[in-house]
Order: sequence, then structure tokens, then C-alpha cells
Amino acid sequence: MAPKESLPPREFVTALESLKGLDFRAELHVNQIPPPTRIAPWAVALQAEINDSEQLDPDFYRGDAKFVVLYDPDGQLAWNGAFRIVLHSRAPMEADMGDDPLLGEVAWSWLTDALHQRGADFHSLSGTVTRVFNETFGDVTLDATRVDLEVRASWTPQTPYLGEHLQAWADFIGHLCGLGPHVPGLSALPRKAFGA
Repeated sequence: MAPKESLPPREFVTALESLKGLDFRAELHVNQIPPPTRIAPWAVALQAEINDSEQLDPDFYRGDAKFVVLYDPDGQLAWNGAFRIVLHSRAPMEADMGDDPLLGEVAWSWLTDALHQRGADFHSLSGTVTRVFNETFGDVTLDATRVDLEVRASWTPQTPYLGEHLQAWADFIGHLCGLGPHVPGLSALPRKAFGA
């Protein structure tokens, strides 16, 4: 992060202002967290736990995600711009879904579709989709064998107005965590209701 005596550049302030006032669906519990300090002079980070319970009951946990905005007024060659948005998300899935050879491709398409549907102008999108297999042994009975699906991605926004990017992030992580499309005023059935 830049020294405390430095005022944030106008373009970064514009980006921060564009992120304010957005409403998230009830299952997304979003808060601000300390951003990374060594990648760019200016940064802001948000974290979400996706949970059907207002009290964040572990039985209703669906996943978690981070949204990080990096800003370097001098630009960075790898970004091909002054801004970079970084996403990291993780969601548990049933073990049989982990065997689907198209799972990674489908999850990546959810991200690109969300960005396009929200009209988020971007370029230089890159990332990975990883399946982590968790097997339970011994007396541990809390978690059955399952797959965690992790998506890490970053892209360069075309403008400092980032509201559409944040909305796309919220849409994507909702989809990844099994929430489906968000319809204001309509609540999803809790995952536990299906015997998870």
C-alpha cells in the first residue's frame, strides 16, 4: 500500500466510489478485508462467505470468495493497464461432480458469462480452475468425501468504473455455490434442506 501520507490517486478514488452502494443477495455475507500490500501501491479487498444462515452457521456454508482491486498508476506490463481485478473463490461440491471432465470448463464459462451479462468491459482475462479432492478417514464423521472447486482469475478492466465487475463477481460466486440466478425478493432454499 502507498505511504499513509500519500493521497490516493483520483483514478483509484473513482474506482472505490464505483464499488459503493451495491446490494448483494442475502446469502452473500460481504465485508472489507486488508488488501495485499506488495503487488500494487494501491489496493482494496472484499471477502464473502456464501451461507444460507444470517449467523453463518457452518451447516449452511456454501463457499467463500475474494474480490481484490489492484491499482498501479504506472501500469504493469503483465496487466496491460493500471488496474487489475483478482478473484479467488472456493465451493464444496458433491464427490461425483468432481469426476465430470467438463467441470473446469463449465465453471470458467460461469465467470465469463457473468462478466459479459453485466456489461463489464475487460481484457487480459486469465486464471485456473482446480479440483481439490478431500477424503475422510477414521472417526471423522462431520464431512463426507467431497470435492472443493477453486477458481482463481484476474482481468484488466477497461475503465475505473468497477461496479459491473463487482456485480459479475457476486453473480459468479452465487452460481458457483449453487444459488442460481438472483431474483430480488425471492430466497433460495437452504442447501441443508436437500440433505447436505
